[in-house]
Amino acid sequence: MRLAAIFCGLLALAGCASDKSPSVETGTIVGEVDDPRNRARVHTELAGAYYARGGMAIALQELRTATSADSNYAPAHSMLGLVYMELKENQLAESSFERAISLSPNDPDINHNYGWFLCNSGREKESIKLFVQALRNPLYPTPWRSYSAAGVCSLKGGNPKDAEEFFQRALKLEPDDPSSLIRLGEIRYRQNNIDEARRLVSRYNKLISPTAESRWLALRIERRLGERVAEQAFAIQLRRRFPGSAEYRALQRGQYD
Repeated sequence: MRLAAIFCGLLALAGCASDKSPSVETGTIVGEVDDPRNRARVHTELAGAYYARGGMAIALQELRTATSADSNYAPAHSMLGLVYMELKENQLAESSFERAISLSPNDPDINHNYGWFLCNSGREKESIKLFVQALRNPLYPTPWRSYSAAGVCSLKGGNPKDAEEFFQRALKLEPDDPSSLIRLGEIRYRQNNIDEARRLVSRYNKLISPTAESRWLALRIERRLGERVAEQAFAIQLRRRFPGSAEYRALQRGQYD
């Protein structure tokens, strides 16, 4: 879920270049690029781009430049948390997120990122509080992603009832959220609401390239419906595309539920 956790948009190189040539005719303020906060923002957004591409070392360099320019720029510390999280440096990640929160306690992206870190550190209950805090901000442009993340973390914490509600809210705001579609589909399957489970997983498989998880769920749905031809088709896909997956091993063992 790396992209889903990124709090800022990727900075295009062309956009970066446009800040370097102040012009009297356009009214650009001379020296604007030397403003510490602006430098921190630019380097943080560059770090986000490298993070998304897996370039953690360069992302760290950019973030060190950002925090040197402005040590109180909260998004830089949040991005540092994400990078350290990816590098499995959990103590450094938590320190970075705590610093970001202290600087901007109501920032929805920072709360979301910190919540995702806590969820992936086995602290699911704590993570839900941060997702809810993110959702309290009326200006949050992507609240569905925090609903979806809260659903994932509720499932991990053994609370499928809350997870179901979070996924429903996410899909009400963003009907094409893949994470919510596949996980709510699994919940509906376990509730024996097979028609709804089938609709959700079918939607998922149309939106993105089907995964081992989505093919396995679709296979079990067709099996329960008695559609043996469709079931066999998904079994063949699992064998050919994902022979080393846990889902294919479960198929070989006949462990459908």
